[in-house]
Amino acid sequence: QVFRSQLSISSVSDQDAYRAGLQPVSQWKAYGLNGYPGFIFIPNPFLPGCQRHWVKQCLKLYPQKPNVCNLDLHMAPEKTIDLWGQSKEQLRRKGSSKREPRSLLEKLRWVTLGYHYNWDTKKYSANHHTRFPSDLAFLSEQVAAACGFRGFQAQAGILNYYHFDSSLGIHVDESELDHSRPLLSFSFGQSSIFLLGGLKREDAPTAMFMHSGDIMVMSGFSRLLYHAVPRVLPNPEGTALPSCLDQALPSDLPVGSVIEHSSDEDWQVCAKYLQSSRINMTIRQVLAEGQKFPEESGTNGEVQALSEDCHHQENSRAKRHKPN
Repeated sequence: QVFRSQLSISSVSDQDAYRAGLQPVSQWKAYGLNGYPGFIFIPNPFLPGCQRHWVKQCLKLYPQKPNVCNLDLHMAPEKTIDLWGQSKEQLRRKGSSKREPRSLLEKLRWVTLGYHYNWDTKKYSANHHTRFPSDLAFLSEQVAAACGFRGFQAQAGILNYYHFDSSLGIHVDESELDHSRPLLSFSFGQSSIFLLGGLKREDAPTAMFMHSGDIMVMSGFSRLLYHAVPRVLPNPEGTALPSCLDQALPSDLPVGSVIEHSSDEDWQVCAKYLQSSRINMTIRQVLAEGQKFPEESGTNGEVQALSEDCHHQENSRAKRHKPN
């Protein structure tokens, strides 16, 4: 059922791959699944130490204003300005007791970037937009080009933050107005089970593991398939963190690299967070070249299950979520 997928090696120079923190595309392994045309699975293609950059960005930089997060729905704006600053000491000191109060970073469930997804209307709009992070856009463009999608524009991102008792219900990502461009998914931290279903909610899914650094691309026929994350699992290596996160960045980064060195202090906070958590970045192109939002878009939406499940654990009594 699994076969090797061909990548467009000539579409990404080794220098651009290095600048994005990736191995040369010629060294990547990519796989497809029979019956799921357009689905590509790339096991960790990141250079040693480079995953740390994206983890730090997801915890320290991307949740900052003007980006939007789930805590904005429940807290005054001044309370969510600096989640990192309010949480880092608490996280660093944190033991294993479940009775310890959770930091604000541990209460983070989602962050939206670029065109901000509206969980109520299940739409994007022209008037709810902030600048998409340039480093993440560059990474996404290189991965998309390697998979045969040159000219991909990273216009919207949804970052999901999972813990061991988190799940993501069955859903389909269809709110983007242009479905001809792929959906890119990046995972960091603890592992998870991913279910890839069919065009109908009731179609039996195929299950697979996603580990730290793995990338999934859903395009073509697979772009609008139902999928879910029913379970987050401890690192199968048996250590607190996957070994790929133990490696620090080399001192000499290539000219123009979007990857930045993290301080030891910052990484200690990130590592503590990841001991019980998983971070997923999904990047989308919302509009085709030259396309504009209709005055009243009728597109039906992005992940009703995400709206429900990514508010998971806002109520501390919701300890476990059964997969749909």
